[in-house]
Amino acid sequence: MTDFDSRLADCLRGAIPGFQQLVSAERLSGGASQETYRLIVRNNGEEQLLAMRRAVCGHTVEKGPGYPGLDVEALLMQSARAAGVPAPQVYYVLTANDGLGEGFIMEWLGGETLGARIVKIPELESIRPRLASICGEVLAKIHRINPESSGLDQVLQVITPRQQVEQTLARYRDYQSPQPVIDYTGRWLLDNLPEDYTPALVHTDYRNGNIMISPNGVEAVPDWEMAYIGDPMRDLGWICTNSWRFGRSELPVGGFGSYDDFFAGYERISGVPVDRERVKFWEIFGSFWWAVACLQMADHYRNGPDNSIERAAIGRRSSEGQIDCVNLLMPGLVELVDSSDSANDIGMPRMDELLVGVKDFLRQQVMPETEGRTNFMARVAANSVDIVVRELESGPQANKLEFERLQRLLGESGQGSLLALRWQLSDALTAGSMALDSPELQEHLRLTIANQVAIDQPKYSGLHTALSD
Repeated sequence: MTDFDSRLADCLRGAIPGFQQLVSAERLSGGASQETYRLIVRNNGEEQLLAMRRAVCGHTVEKGPGYPGLDVEALLMQSARAAGVPAPQVYYVLTANDGLGEGFIMEWLGGETLGARIVKIPELESIRPRLASICGEVLAKIHRINPESSGLDQVLQVITPRQQVEQTLARYRDYQSPQPVIDYTGRWLLDNLPEDYTPALVHTDYRNGNIMISPNGVEAVPDWEMAYIGDPMRDLGWICTNSWRFGRSELPVGGFGSYDDFFAGYERISGVPVDRERVKFWEIFGSFWWAVACLQMADHYRNGPDNSIERAAIGRRSSEGQIDCVNLLMPGLVELVDSSDSANDIGMPRMDELLVGVKDFLRQQVMPETEGRTNFMARVAANSVDIVVRELESGPQANKLEFERLQRLLGESGQGSLLALRWQLSDALTAGSMALDSPELQEHLRLTIANQVAIDQPKYSGLHTALSD
């Protein structure tokens, strides 16, 4: 038994009545911001499934804006369960003496959590037409939780829309990676902040892929790690964000339902009319926030605490959020560059041929012979190799055209490398010295980010939306 297993067994012995043995503890795939484990324990001679949420690699994560801590997340689940929200029972909250980092042990609940499966598997065919309405009802119950009587007002931050945008922009600037679409969207959001709202408990990550679904509806709402008190329309916009539609962009609520059904379910329980303009603001913010969060994953890959290929791959998904911002704020004509035939032809085999060989090895040999997290990481690695191959094919021409557009856009001040010009544009957008309604600016942003998504994730629905406008 490893030291991890031994410490975990000691926790379970004190938390679970009749505990006899920890049979296994398997880390599940996904979970880029927190780790999730499936635990099998033997109690009173019978096996039982449990779940554990833990900070990545057992590190202690500093609490800050938008992150209350895993101990507070456990309290949020308990409060939600008491208010009639489907939520797992929490059995034990880890302490420093346990030696496992921050986290908690909870009930294992059945249900599908993979968003890509929720939108298409036959087992959920009967519930999908009603799922948007049900999700609206559950979300209304969350927003009806009283922060004062539950004690959540003592441990959660109150965050205004302005603070949400400014905090996200501050994180983005810390990563020192100029992304003009993010600068543009940040300025638009600050110019269009919602002001008239009644603060409520905000889950923040209520979306397809983070809700447990069964043929009966919503089985559980997990992962409350970023909850705060603020504008409740934030949650309504988040579940409608295109990244969480899993390719079904025509169904704006999680890829399975309509705005009308979702809003009707919410209004039926809350008694509060949905402000659709505020929902649109938060939908734009959702894509903006996700674009920055992906850059954060790339930063974690470079600087710790987790240098897995999963983090690096998620970093490349920033362009997905950015193309969604473009589609929402400045739709228009988009063209993709032709793939270049000028890859390195000197080597035998060429660079791209070597990379394709690595990709084929991962997909055709490693994946069929593995399972669980190893299988998942092999798929992530193969997808990452695909990105490099597309970068070799299209990147040089896309960069050349971007450089020429930036020179025209910036005029005489447009001097230096492509990176330097990107910085100049980002700085101009931040300073407010470039008008957001400039047709030349919007065209540049559309073309640049569309070609980046074509490299990073050519099957992403946001790219197809941009190309069809």
